[in-house]
Amino acid sequence: MIFNKIRLLAFLPVLAAFGGCEETATVPNERENYEVLTDNNDSNRTASSEPGKVIVFFGNSLSAGYGVEAHESFPSLIQNRIDSLGYSYQVVNAGVSGETTATGKNRVNWVLKQQAVDIFILELGANDGLRGLPPEETKKNLISIIESVRAVHPQAEIILAGMMVPPSMGPDYSKAYSRIYPEIARETDVALIPFLLENVGGVPEMNQADRIHPNPAGNKIVAENVWAVLKPLLKNQG
Repeated sequence: MIFNKIRLLAFLPVLAAFGGCEETATVPNERENYEVLTDNNDSNRTASSEPGKVIVFFGNSLSAGYGVEAHESFPSLIQNRIDSLGYSYQVVNAGVSGETTATGKNRVNWVLKQQAVDIFILELGANDGLRGLPPEETKKNLISIIESVRAVHPQAEIILAGMMVPPSMGPDYSKAYSRIYPEIARETDVALIPFLLENVGGVPEMNQADRIHPNPAGNKIVAENVWAVLKPLLKNQG
């Protein structure tokens, strides 16, 4: 599989994706790579020149595949599944390590202008929760991102990846946080992955040594969680 690199702006320093520690920070305004995943052998081709439809994963280090090989990330596994079934879709991995919903809100319009978007998978909010940010603010930012997608690509299907916070954040905060994803799905009429890390989060053998990011085996399960919601949309789009 060939991975074409496209430069993508990062607006704020990198923070942790699903844990209490920070990853290696980048300088504000330094450009981050995101990847167009394709089986095509011409490494000069990009999403705009590929046939078929485009699926964008817009998220943090979970989507970016922190700590695993590029081909082991769950967006890459989704591309492999799509290719094996003969669907004409190309996956664009626009995940940036450390992304919060606030920085994602600032970044999304740049991403949306780079190519057509047929399916947009929104995977953000874990960093907000780990920083103890108000759930209502996270909800507001996620809805803003959804509205931005619809303003630029009104035909796009949107999938929201639900998240949870560790019990250490306290029961009241955890309950308030867990409610925002189904609320957003109902209020904005988007598809919902109830919990992206189902059967992975908190399972030591499915995570890297940091106990934060899925290992290759964990990414396979995450890919299945995504596929369960994504597959009906592929069929519906023909």
